[in-house]
Amino acid sequence: MNSLRKADIVISGNAIFTGLDHQPEAGSMAIIGNKIEAVGSYDDIAPYIGTNTQVYDYGNQLIMPGFHDFHLHILPGSIELDSINLLDAKSEREAADMVRQFAETRPEDPWIIGFSWDNSNWDNKRLPTRASLDRVLPDKPVVLMFIELHYAWVNSKALEIMGITRETPNPLFGEIEKDKNGELTGILYEKAMDLVHKGAYDFSREKKSQILKKFFHLTAEYGITSVNDMYAPTSDFLDDFELFRILEDKGDLPTRIHLLPALTNDLERANELRESYTSKKLQFSGLKFFIDGVITGYTAYMLDPYSDKPGKKGSTSISPELFKNMVINADREGFRIRIHAIGDGGVRLALDALEEAQKINGVRDSRHTIEHIESIHPDDINRFAKLGVIASMQPQHLALTHKEVYLSRLGEERDKLTFAVNTLKKAGTRIAFGSDFPVTSLNPLLEIYRAVTRVDYSGSPKNVWNPQESITLTEALKAYTFEPAYGTFRENELGTLEAGKLADIIVLDRNLFDVPTEEILETKVQLTIVDGKVVFEQGKVTSIH
Repeated sequence: MNSLRKADIVISGNAIFTGLDHQPEAGSMAIIGNKIEAVGSYDDIAPYIGTNTQVYDYGNQLIMPGFHDFHLHILPGSIELDSINLLDAKSEREAADMVRQFAETRPEDPWIIGFSWDNSNWDNKRLPTRASLDRVLPDKPVVLMFIELHYAWVNSKALEIMGITRETPNPLFGEIEKDKNGELTGILYEKAMDLVHKGAYDFSREKKSQILKKFFHLTAEYGITSVNDMYAPTSDFLDDFELFRILEDKGDLPTRIHLLPALTNDLERANELRESYTSKKLQFSGLKFFIDGVITGYTAYMLDPYSDKPGKKGSTSISPELFKNMVINADREGFRIRIHAIGDGGVRLALDALEEAQKINGVRDSRHTIEHIESIHPDDINRFAKLGVIASMQPQHLALTHKEVYLSRLGEERDKLTFAVNTLKKAGTRIAFGSDFPVTSLNPLLEIYRAVTRVDYSGSPKNVWNPQESITLTEALKAYTFEPAYGTFRENELGTLEAGKLADIIVLDRNLFDVPTEEILETKVQLTIVDGKVVFEQGKVTSIH
């Protein structure tokens, strides 16, 4: 050991979870520059302490690798943080009144934007209509996203401004809902939302930069050191990768970003992005595609009809043949592909496409990934490990809506494999966790809690959804640290605490391995280090610069 080389930071404690073992152990770590120089006992690391070394001792608090959110949406999430949240509304009228009150505080906003309404929470459970919004805001356009972001509720002004009438044709994989008289209801499904979003989300770069600040403060506060920014339905109007580069150049990027734009037939642009974004902080990571929608809105593609709508199976966003060709072509060019597939039909089609690509192009270390997998047919469980496909899952989704909604849509037999995390894991599938923010909170500890307990929407520990699908705390932490690092081809740099890796380290205010499971929900991050720099410290205002 070269004792002359002094550390910038030394962190010690009784509970260091390196990610290499099942339990935390006492020890110390030396950080020099942006890397972990050494991990060992306190005596091993003591010679690294010099006059200018920052020394931290965290006693029984948990020291661990930074959280790596494998699936979220940065700009839509940043908008959500700047908008009205309707999750607590108990009726359509209450939601509309909340929107009116919010609008009064934002007189300068050209559009009123809201998120997270959920009619399954409401007294009558019925979908809302534009009439209730017209009552409170007749003269300003309003767009409100359903909690899962796959359909929107708008007022008449929004339809008028964007030129949407009863004659407007439905876009491919989208529906402008009409009542029995052919009148617009104010509900827009899937790609029909684009017709309104292109107006509502027409933001300047300055506005985007402003709303991003809160997002990055939250990632630091929640101990999120890396994210995967996934293509979303609004990405066509919102994405601005160059803005991230400007922030990186200014030293204002406290979180590593992995970019995943849309999978299209334009692989030339994808190649340009792959070659252009290659830094340790900001890099291209693959291509994303939506093959179906969501179970709650009957837009997830099912192998068999929905139990409560026997004539409906959902549909694919494009024809299966076109989809398979796109996957094969992108795979041939060496791109890793990530596919949103929620219904068991969507999951099977995604696996079929990836299997076909493997047969035609040959087997390689592609790390292709299927996102969400809320429903899966038993015959497809073993195919993930066989094909080397990663399952990207978000346990908090199981608490987004009442399990009775899934039970009614899927029936008892199919519901047994809803959010089948443990079944997939036991079959040898690599599982990586994320939040899908803004669909759920950005807080990784909610995902950890839900993965370990399977407590449902009610929040009561007595109400557990498919308890056989819960996993251990160690497995859940690795699914939020090492597995996403592996999923982004960065397992040699990120995801565990060991010498030579980038110094992305967090400290929690308690040792999760020593407290009752319920305390996971109360746990806060004490310290966040990204790239060897402290970006958050509990009780202190830490500059991002």
